[in-house]
Amino acid sequence: MEITGTVQHEAWQARTLPPVEQLRPDLWSIPVPIPHNPLRYVSTYAFALDGGGLGLIDTGWESEEGWQALTEGLASIGGGISDLRGVLVTHLHFDHLGLAARVREASGAWIAMHPADVDVVRRLTTTEAQASVDAEVEFLVSLGAPREEALSDVGGAENLSGFHRMAVADRLLEDGEHADFPGWDLRAVHTPGHTPGHLCFAEERTGLFFSGDHVLPRISPNISSGPNSGPDGDPLGDFMTSLQAVRDLEATEVLPAHEWRFRGLADRVDSLTEHHERRLTELLDAIRAHPHATPWDLASHLTWSRPWEQYARRMRIFAVTETNAHVRLLARRGLVVSSGGPVPTWTAAVR
Repeated sequence: MEITGTVQHEAWQARTLPPVEQLRPDLWSIPVPIPHNPLRYVSTYAFALDGGGLGLIDTGWESEEGWQALTEGLASIGGGISDLRGVLVTHLHFDHLGLAARVREASGAWIAMHPADVDVVRRLTTTEAQASVDAEVEFLVSLGAPREEALSDVGGAENLSGFHRMAVADRLLEDGEHADFPGWDLRAVHTPGHTPGHLCFAEERTGLFFSGDHVLPRISPNISSGPNSGPDGDPLGDFMTSLQAVRDLEATEVLPAHEWRFRGLADRVDSLTEHHERRLTELLDAIRAHPHATPWDLASHLTWSRPWEQYARRMRIFAVTETNAHVRLLARRGLVVSSGGPVPTWTAAVR
């Protein structure tokens, strides 16, 4: 894998925000900061459109700092919010969709997403915050969390207030459809896993591949099951299938939403696939060593980037729900069996 976003990489190592960069005569990357998050920023991409105006992939986290970064970034390339004609959103997470409502209100730009993520956003914006909190607590309890710890990790309804103001897209993009960016040939590639409706965009004129959070150069995106996954959902299986769907694209450069640009899509896909296969093996070993354990218990027996005792609140939720996504794939492969019931435990299958 070859790092092409060298300025981004240098900024990452220096723990600073990278600058706005002109990547082509008609394409720029604009970093928008994410407050209190190890990912630090999301790279939004601005496109000059034939006939005038700008298009955007992703918008950034909703905050005054984020709004300032986006507006000043557009000004630095000779444009502004009012020049935006349309926004392609890779997926529903707040660091990608957060500013979309404000962008649409200020510019009249349309917002496009995959229908599967639009459905989730619509539910979030029409469900009372407390009901969403209650559903997440109950889901964590079903994974083995003590109720008091689940309540503490999820926190109060005020933590979800921003998510209930997210923009519901007014245009839908299915796999294979082309975005309405005049002068560009952006094909939507549905890559479920990180979210049900995650989209990448393959630019067929230049070979550029806008990978969102699906393929990142350094880390694997969080692949979690959640209250909306359903009993038969398999987000990790979906992710692994989605990786293979993009592996052999002839990408001249990969432009992810985080970290830095790179070349070598197939190599990175292989590395991500191998990472999750190793993780599945580690989890299966943990289940054999700790039979009749819940995902909440099993997470504490896996290798993480820091000691398990330091995990709490949203970080612990991500870890446990990602563990559960891996358990689900092991079950689909016939390697583990569930005890059933409201709080299932897991045991290695007899083979």
